[in-house]
Amino acid sequence: MREQIGRALRRLTGTRQATIDTIEPGSIMVSPRKPIEPFDVAAITEVLDLATKIGAVLLDSGTGAIDTQTQIKFVAGVYGLEDVDVDVTYNTIVVSARRGATLPPITTMEQVYYRSMDFTRLAQVDRLVRRIRDSGITPATAHRMVDEIITAPHPYPHWVATVAWGAMASGISVLLGGQYLVAALAFLTTVAIVVINRNLNRIGTPIFFQQLTGGFIAVVPAALVFGAAETLGVQIAPSQVIAAGIVVLLSGLSLVGSVQDAITGAPITGVARFFELLLMTGGIIAGVGVAIRLLEAGGIFLPTITTSTSFEAVELPVRVVAGAFAACAYAVASYAETRALGVAFLGGLIGTAVAASATFTTVGDVIANGLAAAFVGLVGGLLARRALTPPLVVAVAGITPLLPGLAVYRGLYGILSEQTLSGFTWIANALAIGCALAAGVTLGEFVARSLRRPQLPPRPDWSLRRRLLAQREARESRTIRQNRRWPPPPRRF
Repeated sequence: MREQIGRALRRLTGTRQATIDTIEPGSIMVSPRKPIEPFDVAAITEVLDLATKIGAVLLDSGTGAIDTQTQIKFVAGVYGLEDVDVDVTYNTIVVSARRGATLPPITTMEQVYYRSMDFTRLAQVDRLVRRIRDSGITPATAHRMVDEIITAPHPYPHWVATVAWGAMASGISVLLGGQYLVAALAFLTTVAIVVINRNLNRIGTPIFFQQLTGGFIAVVPAALVFGAAETLGVQIAPSQVIAAGIVVLLSGLSLVGSVQDAITGAPITGVARFFELLLMTGGIIAGVGVAIRLLEAGGIFLPTITTSTSFEAVELPVRVVAGAFAACAYAVASYAETRALGVAFLGGLIGTAVAASATFTTVGDVIANGLAAAFVGLVGGLLARRALTPPLVVAVAGITPLLPGLAVYRGLYGILSEQTLSGFTWIANALAIGCALAAGVTLGEFVARSLRRPQLPPRPDWSLRRRLLAQREARESRTIRQNRRWPPPPRRF
């Protein structure tokens, strides 16, 4: 049994590490190149530009500022630039190479104007850093590879990502207790949100107004169906559809990156990302509020939301599978590689199972979601290393089904219904859940990064004696077989 447990743990953790794990000080697998001469301005600029491009892709994909800074320094160090200063802020990367006391430093800068959820691009850059580490390719070759990664189209067509966003909303609605009608309505509503916002983005509409439009669309279809429920002969809880749409809009925001930056020593970048998160969430709230007021003016009043959502124990497997399905759909919508989809599904399964099980206890939503996120960061991080997938993919996908979309809607509904205290309480609860998710997944990822192959206790004496006896019997058996062949047959000339 001990050997089987050890084999299972080794298969889970293995010897594979994430790229960020292998570039800690003193862990470079190949010898770095000889230092570049201080007077070789062209060579220094080429290396700095390459490191800055790689850092821009990492920052664009939601990687934390400290991890981005570490990988930039590593790339520069492999090519012979050791005295390098890196400054990573919210949307700017500045890399400066010192050339001694008598020569001015050489500095490059890259600005990140957008955020693109393309996990395939992140994985390809991750493998490029591994290749630079292992084989020491030339800077020119690395430049060409990173340019191809940046300019390459998405691995899936847009319609696949759109369907995946709708499937994710359907999974979230089932996780919240919805049935077939709710899942179908959440799917259609989310597809409409994605298509309209994509067109708004193409004409340069600010992201705040895109979020506002998405919040408005998330309310209208559910409210119209609810208003015509008696005529249609159906029953529907519009809050489940609206909450699913809010989760979809929240999923693209850098929640994990903002809290991770604040925890790991980049408070300025963390505050900037967190302010962006609050601003985008404010856009969602504004859109939902406008839609509710317009619907009330038209005579459609949404039902009062209860203070809690209860689930029977028999519904737990369905909820867990729905959450895992939503996490996998989010990975597809974010253009993750095929190898990452299974890991994202397991991450969502673990997180949803822990959070859903905690609802039957008295620990509360904040602690329950924090524990679930910690498990996602730990187990999902280990599985991501096993699949050679950036752990960020699993972390973001795993906690996506746990985002507090229903708490945001409850808070806004309370504020608009003159239940100010209850409304702000739910808004604060949603904020606390979001911070708990980000902090929990950061803690789990930190433990996964620090964990090495498990060291089980030594075998007992009886096991060692049994193995030695088996080896001796095998040697004696070989000796007997060899003696039977003696003397050897005569040679023919």
